[in-house]
Amino acid sequence: MRAITFSSGIGFVYQLLDLFKDAEIIFGCEEVMSYSLQEIMAYLAKLMERIRKTDSETKEKMIARVEDGSVHLYVARQRLSHEKLYLLEADDGRCRVIFGSANMSFNAFGGRQREIICYIDSNDAYERFAETYEHLKQDSVDTITKKAVEVSDVVENVGALPISETVAAKKAIYIEPVKSADEEVNFVLDTRGLAKKLAPSIPVSKEEKKTGKVLVTPEVIQKVRRQLVKESEHEKELRSEYPQLAVDAEKCEVRLNGTVLDLSPPQEEVKRDAELFVRYMRGFERFHGDCSGMQHRYYEFANWFFCSPFMAVMRDTALRYDQKTLPYPVFGLIYGQSKAGKTSFLETLLKMMIGQKVKISAPEFTRTTIDGLRRTVQGAPIIVDDLTNTRFNQHAIETIKNDDFGSLDHLLNYPAVVISANEDVKAVAPEVIRRTVICRVQAGLTNTEVMKSNIVRSVQQKIGTAFYREYLRGMLDAVPDMMEALKDDDPESESPDILKISSTTLCSIFSRSMEERPDFIRELSLEDYFSEKVTGKYAIQTIRTAWQANPKAFEVNGRTNTLRYIAGENWDADRLMKELPENLCARRSRDSVIMDLDAARDFFEIDFKRKSFLSRWLGD
Repeated sequence: MRAITFSSGIGFVYQLLDLFKDAEIIFGCEEVMSYSLQEIMAYLAKLMERIRKTDSETKEKMIARVEDGSVHLYVARQRLSHEKLYLLEADDGRCRVIFGSANMSFNAFGGRQREIICYIDSNDAYERFAETYEHLKQDSVDTITKKAVEVSDVVENVGALPISETVAAKKAIYIEPVKSADEEVNFVLDTRGLAKKLAPSIPVSKEEKKTGKVLVTPEVIQKVRRQLVKESEHEKELRSEYPQLAVDAEKCEVRLNGTVLDLSPPQEEVKRDAELFVRYMRGFERFHGDCSGMQHRYYEFANWFFCSPFMAVMRDTALRYDQKTLPYPVFGLIYGQSKAGKTSFLETLLKMMIGQKVKISAPEFTRTTIDGLRRTVQGAPIIVDDLTNTRFNQHAIETIKNDDFGSLDHLLNYPAVVISANEDVKAVAPEVIRRTVICRVQAGLTNTEVMKSNIVRSVQQKIGTAFYREYLRGMLDAVPDMMEALKDDDPESESPDILKISSTTLCSIFSRSMEERPDFIRELSLEDYFSEKVTGKYAIQTIRTAWQANPKAFEVNGRTNTLRYIAGENWDADRLMKELPENLCARRSRDSVIMDLDAARDFFEIDFKRKSFLSRWLGD
């Protein structure tokens, strides 16, 4: 027997082989729609897995026949035109050709499904169809060997896949993917996606759980309809409230609610938006407190906020090539004193991105809600407004720590989650700090100043999306190269710094749009977000202030090389512990924090030597 089958049932194949002294089978697969290298390798791996999982006696018998040459198994890597062909030849010279719609499976030949099966007992027909078989076999098959069946793990043993063996023997082969299959591929994927979406709305009865049979009645259809309508209304509500921003790095295009954005906006509009943004940022100079620091921190946050739609594809690429995802954070936290303009700042950034300023309120924030929104919203950051310390600890911390969202499904578009909160959030745990872009602001306005200010309203009314569309064009020029860099398996290579590329892109646009660029608009890098001096900024400020105001709160022990800081309150000591880097070897003892003295001197940039009363009084 010589056979071509587009799909197959492995159990049926094994039984069929017992009927023939010699057999050759060429396998194809309906899952392989465009015959790209990745599809071929995936199918080979799964086919080997199916063979490997067969009961040991049957599998060993089949492998023995492969080794003695009485059975040859091949896998096609060229489009099969959906052939199902069986060429039979007897010892006495009789020939038969079987063809039609039947694949090599129990369902096809066991009467379980409708098939058209034809046969011709003719040597002429046999020879004609044998030419078709041999042409496919010579030009586009890979041989299944015993080694391939035993060690065909596609991750660790890709070299054992049949196509890899062919390449090793022939030195090189050509693969020509079927580009015209795009419509079919998309149809299959869309069908699967819709089925997955419909699944939660389909009721599962007790009978179905017991028997596996589904009884569909008019009542079932009505129930499904009601549930689908309910889900549809909820989805429409989400979509209307949270626009979908989808970035396609491969096609270098961005879609907002399904419409392709124009990434070549008029330069006068770009210039207008840039000037409005700078005007907004300069409004912070009227605040009370660390105004300059506030401008710098807010700009750092804006840089991450703008590039957050690219984080999903960078994280997916990193995961696929066993790289770290930490350089591509998808959570942001702005917290600090009230009336610091946190909410309006985030609204302004979102207005620049998508032309709207949407957010969800704190009571709506749960992990389940956020995960559902992230699948719907795609790229535009989700803003959670005014989260309390209690709710942050109950919901946000766990959500941030388990930041594997989208990894199993290889989602390429999902939004960052941005949380705004007041001062009561305090410090957060180290495992949250290294996954979150944190902006702590220490400036604000009085109640009357907030009421009188109209800068926010004026800017938000006038600012458009031209600046951000210009930014997207610049980023799309750079992101594919960064994705390629992630594929580098050199252990010495560093992860591409998307935050640095983002800041370079922003600086370029601002420089082209105005004569003099403000100093807070500057080039940044990952270090500006996650270095120990940045993540421990509160701890540094606390210790420096305490050393100046109350040096008696410190105990320096040169013999044991330790520094003890008496915080005075357990919660203050606990807060410090969360922000101190590991090299300080910090530990808590009631209301005190004990650290390595040499490391503390370097981290806090204080020598921790006591000054005389006169020196302190003179300010020396």
